[in-house]
Amino acid sequence: MFKHIKSDIPSSIVVFFVALPLCLGIALASGAPLFSGLIAGIIGGVVVGGLSGSKIGVSGPAAGLAAIVLTAIGTLGGYQNFLVAVVLGGIIQIIFGVLKAGVIGYYFPSSVIKGMLTGIGIIIILKQIPHF
Repeated sequence: MFKHIKSDIPSSIVVFFVALPLCLGIALASGAPLFSGLIAGIIGGVVVGGLSGSKIGVSGPAAGLAAIVLTAIGTLGGYQNFLVAVVLGGIIQIIFGVLKAGVIGYYFPSSVIKGMLTGIGIIIILKQIPHF
């Protein structure tokens, strides 16, 4: 793990300087405090990097979720309520993992899943067309 530490440190510094404004920008765009962007970048870099097993990897907050997070914060009545919902969702996922509930997915035909994803794609395409 520490075999290539001399060459990894400069790379880490470069990734940090690229990721820092990205993390802050995504936090700002999602309506979350800027500090949460820093936390997401740190968790993405340290925890995911250590657990992934990949020799090369960069992770952090996803820009595509900014609109969803912004809407969720507004709908749930604030950032604190949003955090509670995220923690509860994580707890539910852990419980499902312990109960091996993922096997339920094998009972859904692949044609149903493909149809659902196709429908979502069509909706996204149609939403891009301006209405007259």
